[in-house]
Amino acid sequence: MEMSRVAAGSTGPPPNASQPHVRAAVTTYRLVFAYMSAMTLVWLFLNLTGADGGVFFKNYGVTGELIAGLVIGFLVFWIGWSWLFYRLKRRLLKRAGFDERQLEMVFSNRLAGFDLQSLLSAHSERKIRIIDMVARRGRTIAAVFMGFYFTYKGLGEKPTAESLAFGLESNLLEGLVFAWWGVITFHSNGTLGRIHYGAQARVMDGVLGRANALCIGTLWHGFKFAMIPLGLALAEVYPPTSYATVFALIWFSYMSCDFASEIFGALFGTQTIAVWGLGDVNRKSMLGTVAGFTAALLVNGAIVFANGQPASWYGLAATLALTSTALELWSPRGTDDFTMATGNALVCWAFGVWLL
Repeated sequence: MEMSRVAAGSTGPPPNASQPHVRAAVTTYRLVFAYMSAMTLVWLFLNLTGADGGVFFKNYGVTGELIAGLVIGFLVFWIGWSWLFYRLKRRLLKRAGFDERQLEMVFSNRLAGFDLQSLLSAHSERKIRIIDMVARRGRTIAAVFMGFYFTYKGLGEKPTAESLAFGLESNLLEGLVFAWWGVITFHSNGTLGRIHYGAQARVMDGVLGRANALCIGTLWHGFKFAMIPLGLALAEVYPPTSYATVFALIWFSYMSCDFASEIFGALFGTQTIAVWGLGDVNRKSMLGTVAGFTAALLVNGAIVFANGQPASWYGLAATLALTSTALELWSPRGTDDFTMATGNALVCWAFGVWLL
């Protein structure tokens, strides 16, 4: 705690430290720590005993190929790519007028106090939102898009229920390593914290910036378990020839809506819609919401058309655009990735049961 006070450039009491927000951030960290500890114990038990992991822990073994892939992925994305967008965000904030003391405060863990109001009184809120968006979305878009795209292409060439279930083909250790990285760096005010949270923790989220990012990453880890029964259920109601279409509708609907709502909302919107969740400032814009719906509708329609599906699938495309938009808007901030993807999978399952 004292380290972050020094990082913020303050020698006195924390400036306007919002105690409820500090407690929320610490509670989020503790809950994530407990969850990851439980998952790690499960992984250790399975590897030490060689027990059958069942459907949820099918892939838990450690191989040389897995370790090599983890090291490469970690160095390229979690270190190199993340550091690049941290440096970009720092440069953009500096150009927007942030001095060194303010920059140190932004890139600290913020738990000893974060004077967001003083930043907003000295700098343009719109500029801060745009910089937050550029760094956060730039850091994630390449890895997320490539991962989903290659899975989509693989499903088109070799459709399997395991690929549709998504989590079945994921190794438990891979998820643990990347999730623990967020836990380990949470309190860091130095290089490690800046690498992982520099681009990802929004300035506008204030004290809860890192808690928001940590919650998103942990729920993503947990979603892979939720997608296993959902994916297997989808595989029972859809023919293999449509697996790629279903996968694309679930994921690209969510991605296009989520990205477009923040990008257009930050660039052109006026944040007047009050929402709730992990953030010091919780507001969204009507323009961003409309942009998210429009993007999801266009992307979904293009997916249905490109895969030659019947006209009834356009109804599914429109429904997914609506549910993605509603869940992006109304889900507690920090949870919408989980709720949007899960909601889309449930809508696709209901469509398959009802129509197919």
